[in-house]
Amino acid sequence: MDKDDFLYPRSRYYGQVKPENLIFNANLQEFAQRISYICGLETSGKISPEEAYEQVKALWKDLKNSKKQLGIGENPFGNDQIT
Repeated sequence: MDKDDFLYPRSRYYGQVKPENLIFNANLQEFAQRISYICGLETSGKISPEEAYEQVKALWKDLKNSKKQLGIGENPFGNDQIT
């Protein structure tokens, strides 16, 4: 097993297959992984709660920007309905 696969596992995507959904899913998985590391560092006393909060806040801002740039949740043409 590759060490990157071990340290940064990725789950399979089962949603609607569109490029923007796949990219956002990868961003979301990276967000979750980094949040997990921050929580571990804060729990073990390696970083302060304030520093953990600021890091989480910055990651959340990046994820929100990613969502906005990819147009996730927007439905301008009404063709994303599941039938």
